[in-house]
Order: sequence, then C-alpha cells, then structure tokens
Amino acid sequence: MRGGTVAVIGGSIAGCAVATAVSRAGAGQVTVLERTGGRLEDRGVGLCVHDERAVELRASGALPAGIAAHPLQRRRWVVRDDAEGADGRLIWQQPFPFHSYHWGLLWRGLRESVPDTVRYRQGETVTAVEPAPIGTGTGAGAGAGEGARVRLAGGSVEHYDLVVGADGYRSVVRAALSPDSRPHYAGYVCWRGNVDAARLGELRGLGDPVPDAVTTVCFPGGSCVVYRIPGPGGPRVNWVLYAAPPRDGRLRLDDPTSFPPGALPPALAEHLDALLEREFPPYWRRALALTDRADTFVQPIYDLEAARTAGGRLLLTGDAAGVVRPHNTSGAAKALQDATALADGWRRSGSFEELLDGYHRARGAAGRELVALARRLGRAQVERTPAWAAMDREAMAAWWQGQLDGAPGIGGRAMAP
Repeated sequence: MRGGTVAVIGGSIAGCAVATAVSRAGAGQVTVLERTGGRLEDRGVGLCVHDERAVELRASGALPAGIAAHPLQRRRWVVRDDAEGADGRLIWQQPFPFHSYHWGLLWRGLRESVPDTVRYRQGETVTAVEPAPIGTGTGAGAGAGEGARVRLAGGSVEHYDLVVGADGYRSVVRAALSPDSRPHYAGYVCWRGNVDAARLGELRGLGDPVPDAVTTVCFPGGSCVVYRIPGPGGPRVNWVLYAAPPRDGRLRLDDPTSFPPGALPPALAEHLDALLEREFPPYWRRALALTDRADTFVQPIYDLEAARTAGGRLLLTGDAAGVVRPHNTSGAAKALQDATALADGWRRSGSFEELLDGYHRARGAAGRELVALARRLGRAQVERTPAWAAMDREAMAAWWQGQLDGAPGIGGRAMAP
C-alpha cells in the first residue's frame, strides 16, 4: 500500500515507534495526537529490554542506535537475614541478559527518529473515536464510509483512513474497538522510585550494590526489584516494589488510576515505610529510603486482553492492545514489536482490511501469551509467595520453571519471520 492518512493517538514510546514505522512503510500522511503538553522526557522510570529483543529491534529500525542503556547480566534473589549482614542472604542467582533504560531518554531517542514529515501535535486530547460516516473515504483504496473520525476535546472532528491507538491502558481507541475489554485490578500495587546512584555513597559501611545485577528483595506477600539505569545527569538506581496496599476505604483502585510523583496518599507512604522497616535487609531499606517523596509514586497493577487488536479502521498497539503486568519485563519491547509488525504488514498488504486482519492474527496471539505469563509471575511473586527464607537454589529454580510453564523466559519472544 502507498498513501493514506494515519492518526496515531498517543505520542509516547509506542506512538513514536508506530509513527516512524508506518511513515517509512509508505503511509501518505501520519499525525500523532499526544494529550500531554509538557516534557515527556521528564518521566524518569526505568525499564528493561532483553538483549535478543534489542538486537532484533535494532535490525528492524524500531530501536534507534545511540540511546543510553545500562548492561545487566544477572538477577539476585535475597531475603532479610540479620545473621548474614546488611545485604541480606542470597537464595538464588540466575542469568539476566537485559539492558536497562531511562524512560525519558528512550522516548527522546524514539522521538528524534520520527521523520520530519510526521505531524506531532502535543496538547491534543482525543475524547472519542468512531466510524466515519458514509461518503467520507479519503486515502488510497478508500471507499464510501471507510476510515474513522477522531473527536478532540476542543470540539473539532478529524477524519483518517486508519486510527492507531497507542494511548495506553486507558485507551480511547480500545473503548471504540473493544468496549467490553477493560483493565482488571490484580489486587496489588507497585511503589516506584529512583535516586541518584551517587547517593549510595551515603551508606558507607553497609556494603555495595551490584551494578550489573537486578536485585530482587523477597518478603511475605511481595517482592521488590532494584537495578541501575542511565539518567540525564548520570546513573540512577531504579526500584519497583510490589505488594498489596493497606486496607483503606479511601483508596479506589478498581478503575484504572495511578498516584503520580508528589501525590502519594499518606496511607500509601506510611505502608511503604512499614514494609521497608519490617521486611528489608538494612542496606536495601536505607537505599530505597534515599528516594525523595517527590520521586516516589504508586501504580496499581492491572491486566487486560483486548478481544480484538484491529477491526474496521482501528488498530491497537502497546498497552492499548493488552495490559501486561510489569513482572514480564516486556512492555517496551512489545510496543516496538507491534510497530515493526505494523510496518511489515503495510509493505505486504494490498488493502487496509488485509493489513488489519494480518496484524490481529500476529499480535493478538503474542499479547495474550504475554498477559498469561505475567499473571503467573504476579501470582507467584506477590499474591502467593513461597516461604522465601526456606528456599534454596534447587527449589528456586523449580519454582521459576513452574511460573514459565513452558515459556522460554521473560522479556518477550522473538517475532515470527
């Protein structure tokens, strides 16, 4: 296919990747509509991409070269054991062939790769997406009534031949394509934060973190991953702690929500402090406590399988297509793979219908597999944790294979040729 107008709803990682992919594949005009008017690169959370996925994505052009990344090699699982010292007791270690990224730096690299021909419009909130009325087809191969209309918060309506939802777990495009598919609360949350790695020097006498490792601190009813990421001003320590929140009737988590930096409710802040004091080895407790409250936030954990990832002239990518619990360490790679699949399909297809059908067959199945694996990981690492302190290497290895249930590992699968 050549030509056609495409609207990409959402301009973060998935949106930038999709805009670049379809523009290079032959779309006539691509427009990105991003609701945030500020600096997206200020988002400082960490994420990881499996080394094999990174090689694949760089080869496809979805992952630009030159984006700062920190190499990781192993994952350490530790429990509090005061007899073993401040670092806790190591109960298992496994290979972890990933690189970590700073969300903002990754987004900036993707944004800078978006072709100049793409219209990237910030401060544009999309309130609804709906089928185009009869007689409004505009692009290559468009007929009467083909395409979709995008309604903006200011009241204007725009028509496109294809609308791609890259608008996350509260996707407006998904609401139009698959209205019965909604995120389901998993029953627990994650506290997130990051701190300048140089501040670890304040913990002299308490041991040293392991820069090439992800350390998982294990405790009854939860776990916490800690690892280095690159940052705009130098290395940072990123951490994600999973546990059930306090029972507080004022916290409403059933509907998709989050508590951004600087808006942490007192009940969640106090619960975090109590968890660190009660469950963490001293070194890791003090390391996380270095994080400023302004850099600490909470995300309730949700998952979702969209009934369809494409239909009509609507298509879903990234978290809009499927919300995967973060334990699988696959979110960024999955979004970039979606963009790659869309571009490959564009080049092979002779019509929008063929493009959307092929995309749904390929990426719908991949998304469902990721959701199922992440659910198993979440149940084992948060909802139904083992007696961590009683585990040895053999027990941990068997426990891990039980979670994978035949999957080759975490971080996502290679794309089908």
